[in-house]
Amino acid sequence: MDFDLTEDQRLLKDSVDRLIQDNYGDFEKRKTHQADSRGYSPKLWAQYAELGLLGLPFSEEQGGFGGSAVDTMNVMETFGRGLVLEPYLATVVLGGGFLRFGGSAAQQAALIPGIVDGSTTLAFAQIEAQSRYDLFDVATTARRVGSSWLLNGAKSLVLHGDSADHLIVSARTAGSRRDRDGISLFVVPAKAAGVSRRGYATQDDLRAAEIAFDSVLLPQDALLGEPGAGLPLMERVVDAALAALCAEAVGAMGALHELTLDYLKQRKQFNTTIGSFQAVQHRAADMLVALEQARSMAMYAAMMAEHPDAATRRPAIAAAKALINRSAELIGKEAIQLHGGIAMTMEYKAGHYFKRLTMLGSQFGETDQHLRLVAERGLTEAA
Repeated sequence: MDFDLTEDQRLLKDSVDRLIQDNYGDFEKRKTHQADSRGYSPKLWAQYAELGLLGLPFSEEQGGFGGSAVDTMNVMETFGRGLVLEPYLATVVLGGGFLRFGGSAAQQAALIPGIVDGSTTLAFAQIEAQSRYDLFDVATTARRVGSSWLLNGAKSLVLHGDSADHLIVSARTAGSRRDRDGISLFVVPAKAAGVSRRGYATQDDLRAAEIAFDSVLLPQDALLGEPGAGLPLMERVVDAALAALCAEAVGAMGALHELTLDYLKQRKQFNTTIGSFQAVQHRAADMLVALEQARSMAMYAAMMAEHPDAATRRPAIAAAKALINRSAELIGKEAIQLHGGIAMTMEYKAGHYFKRLTMLGSQFGETDQHLRLVAERGLTEAA
């Protein structure tokens, strides 16, 4: 199988690489972006729009470029290298994914052009205090009131939820809290009456929010997809997001490995560079092996992200996420130990890569959860 990029993909990757290097290569620039009230650079977000990144996964009919999951993988890998702060995952991959796969023609026409030109951002409000990583554990409710919907509940850790213009919210319209059926999705204006948000910085310097919905009255056309059938749509979009996160993790791991090698070639102990010691070289080699394994699995995840069969797609992406989580843990810990105390300072990049990799490792499921999904698939096939 040919894993080489096409000419168009190489050109896109080169353009993104240059843009991120210019705006994130100097670590002080990242701190400047982070200081904005939104936690990222609106100016840089506009440049993403000009370059076509925000319209990448949308079809040409929707005003986009018809890019594939491999195109998204290339972008996210570069974003991982730069420790990018902008809400690409929240708006384009997650929010855009819900619109592409489940949005009505009217919803797509209303929101996709704004995503593509950079004027509209979205966030996926799904996690609840009790839900852990179960997408189907939903206590937030939406009930019909005449021709409208009345939304009540609360969501936690909504990525970029404090600055998003619209929220994609999961709510139960039938059944009990952990039923797989009866979950619906709604497009909610973030400034609608009854919506309150409390934003905060996460450990990896991104932004998230706690969001409460107190008798939020929504029009009938706020419903995204079919009523009560939101879980399969959530699983499909989250699988695409997991593939994107795998690519981002590979980018961060690659940059951290390079940073560590550079340090080993410069830092001296006993009048010689520490990279000349064989034991240290072995550890650096182990990091490289883990990185290349992760890179292969990230490509596999990108290829499987567009598979229409959930029974095939979900275990494949879960396997990729589990292995990449383990690689990220090994590379992160080795990098910190080989650097020594400097790696834990706020002024040095290494610790920030490790924090980002740690957060990526728990986003949409930790290693054990994904291994469980793979095991369940194996048991089903054996039966």
